[in-house]
Amino acid sequence: MAMTDPLGDMLTRIRNGQQAKKDSVLSPASKLRANVLEVLQREGYIRGYSEDESGKHPQLRIELKYFEGEPAIKHVARVSKPGRRVYSGSKELPTVRNGLGITIVSTPKGVLSDIEARNENVGGEVLAEVF
Repeated sequence: MAMTDPLGDMLTRIRNGQQAKKDSVLSPASKLRANVLEVLQREGYIRGYSEDESGKHPQLRIELKYFEGEPAIKHVARVSKPGRRVYSGSKELPTVRNGLGITIVSTPKGVLSDIEARNENVGGEVLAEVF
């Protein structure tokens, strides 16, 4: 069966892996997923990620992060979905938990966090929110 929302699938794998207290999870590789993981790593929500090409298809191994036994990511949700795309200008980018979380945005300058997008003065498609 074809997957309609690959990014949503990766975020769900991260959420499920943290609930099960896993050290790492695997997700099929793509450029968009790798760019989103780069933002999560820069902002300190995951320890890191690497590309695993041992199988038939390339996979991304995502190293999950915990703090005192609790997951670093309390909430991760897809904002823009295949059935309803959500776009925002640089001035209207949503803040998550009064700035304690981040919004991941796909911009013409690449996939950025909301803070980076405001600094670059670019808007785009709001992909996900994390805190």
